[in-house]
Amino acid sequence: MSRRRQNGAGGLNVAGADGTAADGLPGVRIDKWLWAARFFKTRGLAQQAIESGHVLLGGERVKLSRLVRHGDEVMVRIGEIQRTVQVAGLSDVRGPAPVAQRLYEETPQSIRLRVEAQAQRALQAEPADAIEHGRPTKRDRRLMQRVSWER
Repeated sequence: MSRRRQNGAGGLNVAGADGTAADGLPGVRIDKWLWAARFFKTRGLAQQAIESGHVLLGGERVKLSRLVRHGDEVMVRIGEIQRTVQVAGLSDVRGPAPVAQRLYEETPQSIRLRVEAQAQRALQAEPADAIEHGRPTKRDRRLMQRVSWER
């Protein structure tokens, strides 16, 4: 059975038989921490991301049961967005967004790369803008079919 104590960030620190690392430092399962820090909407999505290698701890792939400790560096890739964060707090309960944001601190390099990628995406042309008149009407589709059948 685990002991729980309230920490200053508003989340819960986990300590005890199932929440203590071999070195005696408290830790939280990485899937629970990612969910509590609001990187993923459900623990199931966090688990899928970990299993598919989209989450790295200290630059290495990890298993679901790996414990995250204060100060660990976690790299999370969600779609095209990649974030590198330092663990600033531990929690295995999902709380409000302001509390969740205090569980991690994004590295300056990660912020810079994310902003550059966002600016690059803004410069790219929207594919839908290439279509002048939008979606073809039923009449237009029939004309296109007639032309293709006549060939």
